[in-house]
Amino acid sequence: MRTSTVENYLAMIYRVTSENRNPTTTIIADKLKVSRSTVTSMFKKLAESDLITHLPYKGVSLTSTGEKIALEIIRHHRLIELYLQNTMGIPWEKVHEEADKMEHILSEEIEDKIDILLNNPTNDPHGAPIPTKDGYISNDSFRRLSQAKTGEDLVIRRVEEEDSKKLVYLAQKGLYPNTALKVTNVEPFSGPITIEIENTEIIVGNKIAESVFVDEMLTK
Repeated sequence: MRTSTVENYLAMIYRVTSENRNPTTTIIADKLKVSRSTVTSMFKKLAESDLITHLPYKGVSLTSTGEKIALEIIRHHRLIELYLQNTMGIPWEKVHEEADKMEHILSEEIEDKIDILLNNPTNDPHGAPIPTKDGYISNDSFRRLSQAKTGEDLVIRRVEEEDSKKLVYLAQKGLYPNTALKVTNVEPFSGPITIEIENTEIIVGNKIAESVFVDEMLTK
C-alpha cells in the first residue's frame, strides 16, 4: 500500500517523534491539514500493514519497516531542498513546498547524482539532518530558543521549515543555521526574548523562538 499519502504520513510521524512530541491523531491532523477522522482511518490502515503500532495515550510509533520508508522520503525531501537552493537559487522559504511535490517520484539514480553533485551533504537548508542512503540519521538534542535563559551564548542549529512566512521573517532577522547569538533578556510568561547577533539587538516573539533550535556555543 505504498502511496504518496502513506509516505507523507510515515515521514510526518517520524518528524513529530524526532521533535520529542507524541504523534497523536490531533497533531498529525494539524500538520497534514486533514481531519482527525481521516488520520484515525489512515492509522488503522498503516497498523494493518505493519508500518506503525499504536501506543496507549501517546499516539503511534513507526515499525522498522515504517521508519525505513520514512527516512527514505525524508532523505529525498532534504536533498531536493538543498539542490533547489544551491543549484537553482530558490529561496529557502520556497524549497520545502517544491520538495513536497518531488520527493515521491525521485529515482534512486537521480538521488545518487544529486548526492554526489552536492558533495554528500549532511544537512538541508534549514539545518535538518539528511539521512544517509543506508537509513542512518543523526539524532540531535537541541533546545528550542524559547527555552533559553538570559546570558546564554548559543548557536542556531536548525529551524522549522513548514511555514514559509516564518522563514521569510527569520531570514530578515538573520536567524540562519550556524548563526551565533547571545541571549540578553527573557521576559517571563512566554514573553519575547532579546538576543544579540553581531552586536545587533533583535527581539524575538515566543512563536518565532519556538521555531528555532539552538545548541550551546562551543568554547575553546
